[in-house]
Amino acid sequence: MSLFGDLYRGDTHIDFPRFWRKALVVSAVLVLVSVGALVVRGLNLGIDFEGGTSLEVRADADVGDIRDALSGAGAADARIQTVGTDTIRVRTDIDERTAVLGLRDTLAEAVGVPPEDVSVSTVGPTWGDEITDKAVRALLVFFVLIAVYISIRLEWKMAVGALAAVVHDIVISVGVYAVFQFEVTPATVIAFLTIMGYSLYDTMVVYDKVRELARRVGPTGRYTYTEIMNLALNQTMARSINATFTSVLPVLSMLVVGSLILGAVTLQEFGIALLVGLVVGGYSSVVVASDVVARLKEREPAYVQIREKLAARGEAGQTRRVSADDAVLGAAPRRPTPTAGTAPESSGRPAPGSGVIPPRPRKKRRR
Repeated sequence: MSLFGDLYRGDTHIDFPRFWRKALVVSAVLVLVSVGALVVRGLNLGIDFEGGTSLEVRADADVGDIRDALSGAGAADARIQTVGTDTIRVRTDIDERTAVLGLRDTLAEAVGVPPEDVSVSTVGPTWGDEITDKAVRALLVFFVLIAVYISIRLEWKMAVGALAAVVHDIVISVGVYAVFQFEVTPATVIAFLTIMGYSLYDTMVVYDKVRELARRVGPTGRYTYTEIMNLALNQTMARSINATFTSVLPVLSMLVVGSLILGAVTLQEFGIALLVGLVVGGYSSVVVASDVVARLKEREPAYVQIREKLAARGEAGQTRRVSADDAVLGAAPRRPTPTAGTAPESSGRPAPGSGVIPPRPRKKRRR
Protein backbone atom coordinates (compact mmCIF):
# COMPACT_ATOMS: atom_id res chain seq x y z
CA MET A 1 0.00 0.00 0.00
CA SER A 2 2.93 2.34 0.65
CA LEU A 3 4.08 1.94 -2.96
CA PHE A 4 0.64 2.83 -4.33
CA GLY A 5 0.47 5.78 -1.97
CA ASP A 6 3.85 7.04 -3.14
CA LEU A 7 2.78 6.63 -6.77
CA TYR A 8 -0.42 8.57 -6.14
CA ARG A 9 1.47 11.42 -4.42
CA GLY A 10 4.40 11.34 -6.84
CA ASP A 11 6.84 10.57 -4.01
CA THR A 12 8.60 7.62 -5.63
CA HIS A 13 12.31 7.84 -6.38
CA ILE A 14 12.89 5.45 -9.26
CA ASP A 15 16.26 6.02 -10.87
CA PHE A 16 15.05 6.21 -14.49
CA PRO A 17 18.42 7.32 -15.96
CA ARG A 18 19.92 4.05 -14.72
CA PHE A 19 17.27 2.13 -16.71
CA TRP A 20 17.67 4.29 -19.81
CA ARG A 21 20.94 2.63 -20.83
CA LYS A 22 19.52 -0.90 -20.68
CA ALA A 23 16.16 0.10 -22.17
CA LEU A 24 17.81 1.83 -25.13
CA VAL A 25 19.65 -1.40 -25.92
CA VAL A 26 16.31 -3.22 -25.92
CA SER A 27 14.80 -0.52 -28.16
CA ALA A 28 17.73 -0.74 -30.58
CA VAL A 29 17.31 -4.52 -30.85
CA LEU A 30 13.56 -4.22 -31.44
CA VAL A 31 14.06 -1.55 -34.11
CA LEU A 32 16.71 -3.64 -35.89
CA VAL A 33 14.47 -6.72 -35.84
CA SER A 34 11.55 -4.64 -37.16
CA VAL A 35 13.60 -3.13 -39.98
CA GLY A 36 15.02 -6.54 -40.83
CA ALA A 37 11.53 -8.07 -41.00
CA LEU A 38 10.35 -5.23 -43.24
CA VAL A 39 13.28 -5.75 -45.62
CA VAL A 40 13.20 -9.56 -45.67
CA ARG A 41 9.51 -10.40 -45.32
CA GLY A 42 7.78 -7.13 -46.14
CA LEU A 43 4.23 -6.21 -45.19
CA ASN A 44 1.14 -8.23 -45.94
CA LEU A 45 -0.69 -5.34 -47.60
CA GLY A 46 -4.44 -5.58 -47.85
CA ILE A 47 -6.45 -5.39 -51.02
CA ASP A 48 -7.02 -1.65 -50.58
CA PHE A 49 -3.30 -1.03 -51.08
CA GLU A 50 -2.34 -3.64 -53.68
CA GLY A 51 -5.54 -3.98 -55.65
CA GLY A 52 -7.16 -7.26 -56.72
CA THR A 53 -10.04 -9.35 -55.38
CA SER A 54 -10.83 -10.61 -51.91
CA LEU A 55 -13.36 -13.37 -51.24
CA GLU A 56 -14.53 -14.25 -47.74
CA VAL A 57 -16.85 -16.98 -46.55
CA ARG A 58 -17.73 -18.38 -43.14
CA ALA A 59 -17.21 -22.12 -43.30
CA ASP A 60 -15.25 -24.96 -41.74
CA ALA A 61 -13.15 -26.27 -44.63
CA ASP A 62 -9.64 -27.51 -45.33
CA VAL A 63 -7.28 -24.97 -46.88
CA GLY A 64 -5.69 -27.65 -49.07
CA ASP A 65 -9.03 -28.62 -50.60
CA ILE A 66 -9.83 -24.97 -51.33
CA ARG A 67 -6.42 -24.46 -52.99
CA ASP A 68 -6.94 -27.49 -55.23
CA ALA A 69 -10.37 -26.21 -56.27
CA LEU A 70 -9.10 -22.69 -57.04
CA SER A 71 -6.12 -24.03 -58.98
CA GLY A 72 -8.52 -25.66 -61.39
CA ALA A 73 -10.26 -22.28 -61.84
CA GLY A 74 -7.05 -20.47 -62.82
CA ALA A 75 -6.20 -19.01 -59.37
CA ALA A 76 -3.29 -21.24 -58.35
CA ASP A 77 -1.37 -18.24 -56.91
CA ALA A 78 -4.23 -17.13 -54.65
CA ARG A 79 -3.44 -16.49 -50.99
CA ILE A 80 -5.72 -18.41 -48.65
CA GLN A 81 -6.01 -17.46 -44.98
CA THR A 82 -8.05 -18.70 -42.06
CA VAL A 83 -9.27 -15.62 -40.17
CA GLY A 84 -10.62 -16.19 -36.70
CA THR A 85 -12.11 -19.63 -36.17
CA ASP A 86 -14.48 -20.08 -39.10
CA THR A 87 -13.73 -17.51 -41.81
CA ILE A 88 -11.86 -18.31 -45.03
CA ARG A 89 -10.27 -15.39 -46.92
CA VAL A 90 -8.96 -15.71 -50.47
CA ARG A 91 -6.80 -13.02 -52.10
CA THR A 92 -6.05 -13.00 -55.82
CA ASP A 93 -4.84 -10.55 -58.47
CA ILE A 94 -7.75 -11.38 -60.75
CA ASP A 95 -10.10 -8.39 -61.14
CA GLU A 96 -12.04 -9.18 -64.35
CA ARG A 97 -15.72 -9.48 -63.43
CA THR A 98 -16.53 -12.75 -65.21
CA ALA A 99 -13.45 -14.48 -63.79
CA VAL A 100 -14.25 -13.18 -60.30
CA LEU A 101 -17.78 -14.58 -60.45
CA GLY A 102 -16.34 -17.92 -61.54
CA LEU A 103 -13.98 -17.92 -58.53
CA ARG A 104 -16.89 -17.11 -56.25
CA ASP A 105 -18.90 -20.07 -57.51
CA THR A 106 -15.87 -22.38 -57.24
CA LEU A 107 -15.17 -21.31 -53.66
CA ALA A 108 -18.82 -21.69 -52.66
CA GLU A 109 -18.91 -25.20 -54.10
CA ALA A 110 -15.65 -26.15 -52.37
CA VAL A 111 -16.91 -25.16 -48.91
CA GLY A 112 -20.50 -26.26 -49.47
CA VAL A 113 -22.39 -22.94 -49.22
CA PRO A 114 -24.56 -20.96 -51.65
CA PRO A 115 -22.65 -18.45 -53.85
CA GLU A 116 -24.58 -15.61 -52.21
CA ASP A 117 -22.83 -16.37 -48.88
CA VAL A 118 -19.43 -15.51 -50.36
CA SER A 119 -18.58 -11.80 -50.01
CA VAL A 120 -16.52 -10.34 -52.86
CA SER A 121 -14.48 -7.12 -52.82
CA THR A 122 -12.60 -5.91 -55.89
CA VAL A 123 -10.23 -2.95 -55.90
CA GLY A 124 -8.28 -1.67 -58.91
CA PRO A 125 -4.53 -1.01 -58.70
CA THR A 126 -5.05 2.72 -59.24
CA TRP A 127 -7.20 2.96 -56.11
CA GLY A 128 -4.57 1.10 -54.08
CA ASP A 129 -1.79 3.45 -55.23
CA GLU A 130 -3.94 6.46 -54.37
CA ILE A 131 -4.64 5.17 -50.85
CA THR A 132 -0.94 4.50 -50.25
CA ASP A 133 0.05 7.95 -51.50
CA LYS A 134 -2.49 9.67 -49.26
CA ALA A 135 -1.39 7.65 -46.21
CA VAL A 136 2.28 8.61 -46.71
CA ARG A 137 1.34 12.24 -47.31
CA ALA A 138 -0.80 12.36 -44.17
CA LEU A 139 2.09 10.91 -42.15
CA LEU A 140 4.54 13.54 -43.40
CA VAL A 141 2.12 16.40 -42.75
CA PHE A 142 1.51 15.02 -39.26
CA PHE A 143 5.24 15.05 -38.47
CA VAL A 144 5.71 18.61 -39.73
CA LEU A 145 2.73 20.02 -37.80
CA ILE A 146 3.71 18.26 -34.59
CA ALA A 147 7.31 19.47 -34.87
CA VAL A 148 6.17 23.07 -35.38
CA TYR A 149 3.61 22.94 -32.56
CA ILE A 150 5.96 21.46 -29.96
CA SER A 151 8.76 23.86 -30.98
CA ILE A 152 6.45 26.83 -30.42
CA ARG A 153 4.66 25.45 -27.37
CA LEU A 154 7.80 24.14 -25.63
CA GLU A 155 11.14 24.09 -27.50
CA TRP A 156 12.75 22.42 -30.50
CA LYS A 157 14.74 19.95 -28.38
CA MET A 158 11.51 18.54 -26.99
CA ALA A 159 10.12 18.34 -30.52
CA VAL A 160 13.12 16.20 -31.49
CA GLY A 161 12.55 13.90 -28.52
CA ALA A 162 8.82 13.56 -29.20
CA LEU A 163 9.31 12.77 -32.90
CA ALA A 164 12.06 10.26 -32.06
CA ALA A 165 9.61 8.47 -29.74
CA VAL A 166 6.86 8.49 -32.39
CA VAL A 167 9.19 7.07 -35.07
CA HIS A 168 10.32 4.43 -32.54
CA ASP A 169 6.68 3.44 -31.88
CA ILE A 170 5.73 3.26 -35.55
CA VAL A 171 8.76 1.22 -36.59
CA ILE A 172 8.24 -1.37 -33.85
CA SER A 173 4.46 -1.53 -34.42
CA VAL A 174 4.90 -1.98 -38.18
CA GLY A 175 7.66 -4.49 -37.45
CA VAL A 176 5.21 -6.63 -35.47
CA TYR A 177 2.96 -6.72 -38.55
CA ALA A 178 5.93 -7.71 -40.72
CA VAL A 179 7.12 -10.46 -38.35
CA PHE A 180 3.70 -12.09 -37.88
CA GLN A 181 2.40 -11.15 -41.35
CA PHE A 182 -0.79 -9.55 -40.09
CA GLU A 183 -2.70 -7.93 -42.92
CA VAL A 184 -2.33 -4.17 -43.23
CA THR A 185 -5.65 -2.50 -44.07
CA PRO A 186 -6.97 1.09 -43.91
CA ALA A 187 -8.18 0.25 -40.38
CA THR A 188 -4.56 -0.54 -39.49
CA VAL A 189 -3.42 2.82 -40.83
CA ILE A 190 -6.05 4.57 -38.71
CA ALA A 191 -4.77 2.62 -35.70
CA PHE A 192 -1.21 3.76 -36.43
CA LEU A 193 -2.35 7.39 -36.49
CA THR A 194 -4.15 6.82 -33.19
CA ILE A 195 -0.94 5.36 -31.77
CA MET A 196 0.98 8.51 -32.67
CA GLY A 197 -1.60 10.69 -30.97
CA TYR A 198 -1.49 8.61 -27.80
CA SER A 199 2.31 8.50 -27.73
CA LEU A 200 2.50 12.28 -28.11
CA TYR A 201 -0.09 12.82 -25.38
CA ASP A 202 1.89 10.80 -22.84
CA THR A 203 5.14 12.49 -23.90
CA MET A 204 3.64 15.97 -23.63
CA VAL A 205 2.49 15.25 -20.07
CA VAL A 206 6.09 14.47 -19.10
CA TYR A 207 7.49 17.45 -21.01
CA ASP A 208 5.05 19.90 -19.48
CA LYS A 209 5.95 18.65 -15.99
CA VAL A 210 9.69 18.84 -16.56
CA ARG A 211 9.38 22.37 -17.93
CA GLU A 212 7.47 23.39 -14.81
CA LEU A 213 10.11 21.82 -12.56
CA ALA A 214 12.98 23.33 -14.55
CA ARG A 215 11.53 26.79 -13.89
CA ARG A 216 11.43 26.06 -10.15
CA VAL A 217 14.60 24.05 -9.66
CA GLY A 218 16.78 25.46 -12.44
CA PRO A 219 17.50 28.85 -10.75
CA THR A 220 19.04 27.08 -7.74
CA GLY A 221 21.92 25.92 -9.93
CA ARG A 222 22.28 22.68 -7.96
CA TYR A 223 20.71 20.02 -10.19
CA THR A 224 21.42 18.62 -13.64
CA TYR A 225 18.66 18.44 -16.22
CA THR A 226 18.75 14.64 -15.97
CA GLU A 227 17.89 14.89 -12.26
CA ILE A 228 15.04 17.29 -13.02
CA MET A 229 13.76 14.94 -15.74
CA ASN A 230 13.96 12.04 -13.30
CA LEU A 231 11.81 13.95 -10.81
CA ALA A 232 9.26 14.76 -13.54
CA LEU A 233 9.00 11.09 -14.53
CA ASN A 234 8.48 10.05 -10.91
CA GLN A 235 5.76 12.65 -10.41
CA THR A 236 3.89 11.67 -13.60
CA MET A 237 4.35 7.90 -13.22
CA ALA A 238 0.91 7.31 -11.71
CA ARG A 239 -0.76 9.27 -14.50
CA SER A 240 1.17 7.36 -17.18
CA ILE A 241 0.29 3.98 -15.66
CA ASN A 242 -3.40 4.90 -15.32
CA ALA A 243 -3.58 6.24 -18.88
CA THR A 244 -1.93 3.13 -20.35
CA PHE A 245 -3.96 0.68 -18.25
CA THR A 246 -7.32 2.32 -18.97
CA SER A 247 -6.49 2.47 -22.69
CA VAL A 248 -5.29 -1.13 -22.99
CA LEU A 249 -8.32 -2.67 -21.23
CA PRO A 250 -10.92 -1.64 -23.87
CA VAL A 251 -8.59 -2.76 -26.66
CA LEU A 252 -8.15 -6.18 -25.04
CA SER A 253 -11.91 -6.43 -24.65
CA MET A 254 -12.34 -5.54 -28.32
CA LEU A 255 -9.85 -8.22 -29.37
CA VAL A 256 -11.19 -10.96 -27.12
CA VAL A 257 -14.91 -10.32 -27.45
CA GLY A 258 -15.14 -8.70 -30.87
CA SER A 259 -12.50 -10.66 -32.75
CA LEU A 260 -12.16 -14.06 -31.11
CA ILE A 261 -15.75 -14.60 -29.91
CA LEU A 262 -17.82 -12.66 -32.45
CA GLY A 263 -15.40 -13.14 -35.35
CA ALA A 264 -15.23 -9.49 -36.39
CA VAL A 265 -12.12 -9.42 -38.61
CA THR A 266 -11.97 -5.64 -38.87
CA LEU A 267 -11.75 -5.32 -35.09
CA GLN A 268 -8.75 -7.65 -35.10
CA GLU A 269 -6.94 -5.60 -37.76
CA PHE A 270 -7.57 -2.41 -35.78
CA GLY A 271 -7.09 -3.82 -32.28
CA ILE A 272 -3.70 -5.51 -32.75
CA ALA A 273 -2.11 -2.27 -33.97
CA LEU A 274 -3.66 -0.34 -31.09
CA LEU A 275 -2.58 -2.85 -28.45
CA VAL A 276 1.04 -2.94 -29.63
CA GLY A 277 1.16 0.82 -30.08
CA LEU A 278 -0.29 1.63 -26.66
CA VAL A 279 2.23 -0.54 -24.84
CA VAL A 280 5.19 0.65 -26.91
CA GLY A 281 4.00 4.28 -26.70
CA GLY A 282 3.85 4.23 -22.92
CA TYR A 283 7.32 2.71 -22.83
CA SER A 284 8.86 5.19 -25.29
CA SER A 285 7.57 8.27 -23.46
CA VAL A 286 9.53 7.16 -20.37
CA VAL A 287 12.64 5.89 -22.14
CA VAL A 288 13.13 7.39 -25.60
CA ALA A 289 11.50 10.83 -25.41
CA SER A 290 12.88 11.71 -21.98
CA ASP A 291 16.38 10.39 -22.66
CA VAL A 292 16.76 12.28 -25.96
CA VAL A 293 15.71 15.59 -24.40
CA ALA A 294 17.93 15.07 -21.35
CA ARG A 295 20.96 14.43 -23.57
CA LEU A 296 20.28 17.56 -25.64
CA LYS A 297 19.64 19.80 -22.62
CA GLU A 298 22.75 18.60 -20.77
CA ARG A 299 24.84 20.23 -23.52
CA GLU A 300 23.61 23.70 -22.61
CA PRO A 301 26.29 25.84 -20.87
CA ALA A 302 24.34 26.19 -17.61
CA TYR A 303 23.99 22.44 -17.13
CA VAL A 304 27.57 21.83 -18.28
CA GLN A 305 28.75 24.06 -15.42
CA ILE A 306 26.59 22.17 -12.94
CA ARG A 307 28.07 18.85 -14.05
CA GLU A 308 31.57 20.27 -13.72
CA LYS A 309 30.81 21.37 -10.14
CA LEU A 310 29.47 17.92 -9.32
CA ALA A 311 32.54 16.30 -10.88
CA ALA A 312 34.78 18.47 -8.71
CA ARG A 313 32.90 17.20 -5.63
CA GLY A 314 33.07 13.60 -6.82
CA GLU A 315 29.31 13.34 -7.44
CA ALA A 316 29.37 13.08 -11.23
CA GLY A 317 27.34 10.26 -12.75
CA GLN A 318 24.96 10.03 -9.79
CA THR A 319 21.23 10.74 -9.93
CA ARG A 320 20.46 12.63 -6.76
CA ARG A 321 17.04 13.28 -5.35
CA VAL A 322 15.81 16.84 -5.78
CA SER A 323 15.09 18.58 -2.48
CA ALA A 324 11.38 18.80 -1.69
CA ASP A 325 11.70 22.52 -0.88
CA ASP A 326 13.41 23.21 -4.19
CA ALA A 327 10.88 21.16 -6.15
CA VAL A 328 7.85 22.80 -4.54
CA LEU A 329 9.00 26.35 -3.83
CA GLY A 330 11.98 26.78 -6.10
CA ALA A 331 13.79 28.46 -3.23
CA ALA A 332 17.50 29.07 -2.98
CA PRO A 333 19.50 27.02 -0.46
CA ARG A 334 18.30 27.80 3.04
CA ARG A 335 20.66 28.97 5.77
CA PRO A 336 21.42 26.35 8.41
CA THR A 337 19.52 26.57 11.66
CA PRO A 338 21.76 27.78 14.52
CA THR A 339 22.76 24.97 16.85
CA ALA A 340 23.57 25.08 20.53
CA GLY A 341 26.59 27.24 21.23
CA THR A 342 26.31 29.09 17.93
CA ALA A 343 25.19 32.67 17.98
CA PRO A 344 22.52 33.52 15.46
CA GLU A 345 23.18 36.13 12.84
CA SER A 346 22.64 39.63 14.11
CA SER A 347 20.71 40.75 11.06
CA GLY A 348 17.33 39.34 10.21
CA ARG A 349 17.83 40.21 6.59
CA PRO A 350 18.79 37.51 4.07
CA ALA A 351 22.36 37.29 2.85
CA PRO A 352 23.21 39.26 -0.30
CA GLY A 353 22.86 37.23 -3.47
CA SER A 354 20.55 34.69 -1.86
CA GLY A 355 17.77 35.56 -4.28
CA VAL A 356 15.27 36.09 -1.43
CA ILE A 357 13.45 39.44 -1.35
CA PRO A 358 13.66 41.01 2.14
CA PRO A 359 10.39 41.97 3.85
CA ARG A 360 9.31 45.61 3.73
CA PRO A 361 9.70 47.51 7.03
CA ARG A 362 6.51 48.19 8.96
CA LYS A 363 5.28 51.75 9.20
CA LYS A 364 4.95 53.28 12.64
CA ARG A 365 1.43 54.10 13.71
CA ARG A 366 0.61 57.73 14.45
CA ARG A 367 -0.78 58.46 17.87
